[in-house]
Amino acid sequence: MEKLQNKTILITGANRGIGKSLVKAALAKGAGKIYATSRGIKNLPDFGDDRVVPLEFDITDNNQIEYIAAKASDTQVLINNAGVLNPGTVLEGDMEGKQKDMEVNYFATINMMRAFAPILEKNTPARMVNIVSIAAYSPLPFIAGYAASKAALFSATQAVRIELAKKGITVHSVSPGAIDTDMNKGSEWEMPAPDGIAEIILSEVENGVLDIIPDDMGKGMYNSWREAPSNLAQTFHDMYHGEE
Repeated sequence: MEKLQNKTILITGANRGIGKSLVKAALAKGAGKIYATSRGIKNLPDFGDDRVVPLEFDITDNNQIEYIAAKASDTQVLINNAGVLNPGTVLEGDMEGKQKDMEVNYFATINMMRAFAPILEKNTPARMVNIVSIAAYSPLPFIAGYAASKAALFSATQAVRIELAKKGITVHSVSPGAIDTDMNKGSEWEMPAPDGIAEIILSEVENGVLDIIPDDMGKGMYNSWREAPSNLAQTFHDMYHGEE
């Protein structure tokens, strides 16, 4: 499959977590240029490499999407990583948080796909990589809005994959379990570091894997769901109600 060496890559949410690690992993893969975006450019780390082009960018602003699409018109690999998580259940959680989850994780990411699909088509062979979540498969009551937004993104990713199948653009979904990032700060779960996960993600992209689950927790949850969705539902029922 097509390698990432010498490719021009755009990564949203590159200031921390998996996004930051994806920049480092892409550099190690020999990427030619990496557009690294963040809502606040001062939040971006110094990657110590001239191949990294920092860009201030809020993916929920359509005017900024148009500007970034024009600025980064040589993009060959789009990695939609930016996302938010607002805790809360369906019945008692804050509705504003749920709306924010959907706005960022679903609608804004769709707008990115729409803006960059023509660019990627001009720069084929190209790739679109959407960082989803194993929560897309999982009925997690305590992060219900986030899980719903990621389920919506997973569905949209599958649809876009079919749309772009004959245009020289490969569309990947990435569904990690809990990773040791700021998003999961305070969790008691044992979680892998994002650097290693980012390396796995990009290697799987290079190998042409379409639906990537890069960690053991994610794989375990996915396999439980694949055997029977009710199995995973029971796991989270027991977790939520404190049952053994």
